[in-house]
Amino acid sequence: MAQFRPKRLDLGCFTNIKIIRDHTKRKVFEEHEPERQALRFMIRNTSLPQRTRAQAQLQLTQMHCYTRPTQIRNRCIMGGKGRGVFRDFRMARYQFRMKALAGQIPGVKKASW
Repeated sequence: MAQFRPKRLDLGCFTNIKIIRDHTKRKVFEEHEPERQALRFMIRNTSLPQRTRAQAQLQLTQMHCYTRPTQIRNRCIMGGKGRGVFRDFRMARYQFRMKALAGQIPGVKKASW
């Protein structure tokens, strides 16, 4: 975890450790995704020798857990909540409601009919 973080973080836009960790996971995943895809292709390629495929499988399992896509979770950019997050706005329900009622989200207004 700490091995992937830069020495100094720009903490201007981050609010808590959950958001920092999520940001780190996204960056590490983005850096290692081509390597993971290549290894997965080698594992599934039946024309390659079994030994090469086994070595590729071993390399893939030994990669850091932050390189996996399942580690990334949509989190609220305001408070870091991991549940009830709208994908389009990257905000939790309550934060979205407060910002929308205050008129701070362009194009969103309270429905009335």
